[in-house]
Amino acid sequence: MVELQTVEEHSILRSSDLHVYYGKKEALKGITMGFKQGEIAALIGPSGCGKSTYLRTLNRMNDLIPGMTITGNVSFKEKNIYRPKMDIVELRKDIGMVFQQPNPFPFSIYENVAYGLRLTQNIPKQQLDDIVERSLRAAFVWEDVKDKLNKSALSLSGGQQQRVCIARVLAVNPQVILLDEPTSALDPVSSGKIEEMLLELKEKYTLIIVTHNMQQASRISDKTAFFLNGELIEYDQTRKIFSNPAQAATDDYISGRFG
Repeated sequence: MVELQTVEEHSILRSSDLHVYYGKKEALKGITMGFKQGEIAALIGPSGCGKSTYLRTLNRMNDLIPGMTITGNVSFKEKNIYRPKMDIVELRKDIGMVFQQPNPFPFSIYENVAYGLRLTQNIPKQQLDDIVERSLRAAFVWEDVKDKLNKSALSLSGGQQQRVCIARVLAVNPQVILLDEPTSALDPVSSGKIEEMLLELKEKYTLIIVTHNMQQASRISDKTAFFLNGELIEYDQTRKIFSNPAQAATDDYISGRFG
């Protein structure tokens, strides 16, 4: 099986010959690809193919897994994020992450969004209020929560919780947002709102989304990467991946013949 390796010029974030091992098991096999600002990239492939593992290498979330080792390089704005003395807190501020299950903190809606800012900065109340409102608006949830900012975020619906979690990421002004199946636990209406929001957010951010939903990938992404057995099989413009893929395995997966 041929692996297509593509690194875009002017990529804000890229990996080069990236290998990830869990103990002796090789989970990623030499992944080289890049992501440009102002684009949505979708990572697709069957369960266990390596797409979520790859996503988590991009802001070092895999560091938390015992026995994980990595070779190769991941660079953000031309600097290796695995270099010694890398400030992980700063990295995860620049490259934020949204998870499959909404994970609001057991605080008020306001404090959920303000949390990251309070950790790192001493911001006047009025300015903090403005940032919280702006972030909730950008996450398409302000109208739902503006009159209950002091209520627990856990009281919201699943879709609202997920959008508050996205607002929490936006509040610290990231440059890249990683999303690991952010709509898989949500109903179709909530999923649609998040897709609409992501299309707006790509004007300002680089977005990388893992999804099992082929229709979602084709609707919202500019580029699509197909992973299989830890390898990057194909990475290209979404319209080409879905209409004329270069690899037979990609065509088989998209057509539903496996996976």
